[in-house]
Amino acid sequence: MNYLGFTLRNNLFVAPMAGVTDRPFRQLCKRMGAGLAVSEMVTSNSLLYGSAKTRRRANHEGEVAPIVVQIAGSDPLMLAKAAQYNVDRGAQIIDINMGCPAKKICNVQAGSALMKDEPLVARILKEVVASVPNTPVTLKFRTGWERSQRNAPAIARIAEDAGVRAIAIHGRTRADQYSGEAEYDTIALVKSQVNIPVIANGDIDSPAKAKFVLDITKADALMVGRAAQGRPWLFREIEHYLATGTLLSPPTRIEIHGILCDHLRDLYDFYGEETGAKIARKHIGWYTKGIEGAAKFRYAMNQMTSMNAQLAATDEFFLKAA
Repeated sequence: MNYLGFTLRNNLFVAPMAGVTDRPFRQLCKRMGAGLAVSEMVTSNSLLYGSAKTRRRANHEGEVAPIVVQIAGSDPLMLAKAAQYNVDRGAQIIDINMGCPAKKICNVQAGSALMKDEPLVARILKEVVASVPNTPVTLKFRTGWERSQRNAPAIARIAEDAGVRAIAIHGRTRADQYSGEAEYDTIALVKSQVNIPVIANGDIDSPAKAKFVLDITKADALMVGRAAQGRPWLFREIEHYLATGTLLSPPTRIEIHGILCDHLRDLYDFYGEETGAKIARKHIGWYTKGIEGAAKFRYAMNQMTSMNAQLAATDEFFLKAA
């Protein structure tokens, strides 16, 4: 797939997820079949540029291109400076967050709260696009602030007029948070009204669902988020199904064990052992979901603070019944 001047393996994208889509996770998903991965959002507040957390989020060393950094905020000039800052440090695509429903983001009028103020959206997009003239700018947003005000088509037109090069739409309003089922009619409507690529997002959790969403929306690409947590092989499964119409065999317990252990080692290398062990717990929980004995295993895992203890326990859990 050609996307904004980059040749991608396919049209399957990893959605930006706070606390999840760090460099180890992005790299893993790309190895497992994703064509593109977006970083977890980076604040536009310049006071935070120097924090260790922000530096980690903007760390793309050794990552397969294109490097996509998502920025969040509500001040047009500050967002423009954040875009420049990240481009200077290697970002090849700048994505703007107007989809996050979290209260702490919306309470400062960022994320999906921006959809309530279309003139401000226009100012933000124009400032950011002008600030990085040689770098594509994309936008991720929701269908609206609430169900009675699904203004995604208006936001999409504003984005296209401002020079935004592609848009990703989550099929829920901000009021929906992540509850209920995503709807795709609004995404299909937007696709019919704009001439830039449209990426469909929301509840894409299986190869069959991926094909259904592509068929109903006519979207140019799909963005997979929560369903890939603990299931990074979902990308190769979708890729295979879209290409052949047949389902890949699910990974064996032995393969899942190998993927998880490689992921854990990448986390330890990236964060250091202490923080890495803490971050690893949630990933281990996702990988083991639905496996017999997993609840007891996760409880024991949450007491472990060292890399070696986590790896040994993971080996024992996966290999004892293999």
